[in-house]
Amino acid sequence: MKLLHQKPTKQHLGPNARPQGKLPQQQALQLDLFADDSIVSTPPAPPTPNPRTNPRATPQPPTPPAADAGALAPGKRRLRFGEHVLDYTLLRSKRRSIGFLISDDGLRVTAPKWVTLGDIEVAIREKKRWIFTKLSEYRDRSTRRMQPQMQWRDGETLPYMGRSITLRIHATQKAGIHFDDASDQLIVCLPADASEQQLKDRVLGWLQLEAKRVFGERLPIYAEKLGVTYQSFALSSATTQWGSCTSEGKIRLNWRLMHFALPLIDYVIAHELSHLREMNHSPRFWATVQSIFPEFETARKTLRDSAQETLPVF
Repeated sequence: MKLLHQKPTKQHLGPNARPQGKLPQQQALQLDLFADDSIVSTPPAPPTPNPRTNPRATPQPPTPPAADAGALAPGKRRLRFGEHVLDYTLLRSKRRSIGFLISDDGLRVTAPKWVTLGDIEVAIREKKRWIFTKLSEYRDRSTRRMQPQMQWRDGETLPYMGRSITLRIHATQKAGIHFDDASDQLIVCLPADASEQQLKDRVLGWLQLEAKRVFGERLPIYAEKLGVTYQSFALSSATTQWGSCTSEGKIRLNWRLMHFALPLIDYVIAHELSHLREMNHSPRFWATVQSIFPEFETARKTLRDSAQETLPVF
């Protein structure tokens, strides 16, 4: 999950974000690439009575000893679940609930200062199924992120509009590029001595031209449905957002959306245009998105859960 960073004139918000106070007049809201649901909160248990002051209180049983799973990293704590061992980082804060975050560093638990360590461990044990599931999913995603880079050569495949297309190189001095829809082939004409970089540049240039065409066709459709007018749109090569919208009506859309099927592209477009009605991510904003894109929840989940393995590594 990308952390949210707020600047004086701009807010970076993920699709699950909530508005925080009054927004500045000039602003842009951005849709994060891989918004994650790996943050949950649970209300802390009431403070455990002190047995010394309350003779009726029953002392909590001690935490089982940690399993021998190697040296514990600095700043980490450890819990044992039968044969499984869970290392986690504990942070204290002024928040009112116990929060769990799964990231590259594993599990991070944030808890109020007054909550006892015993109550925190009880909360972890109650969430153990969710925690181990999310840790496994995160490891799988990390493995997929390490997939080998795409090889730029004849016969290589590339995701385009939700389908797999094949690159075909025709050796000719006359440069050109053409997509054969019937055969799902992208035919690239290049000199016989052309380098891989030349092929890559030609294909990426074509993808960006296609993005301008498709986005330019879809934006007016959803703007008309919503009854809004956007000032301009441009392509983005951002590595952390699918799109953004300013209060002035300037929209930017990531050209790599062209790897996905049209419903996912339409969802991002509907999302950004809806900010022209609601410059936030409040329930009213999501109701606005739903009014022009009823299946937005399915598209949002697909984009969040499956997009990363779809994107080729260039």
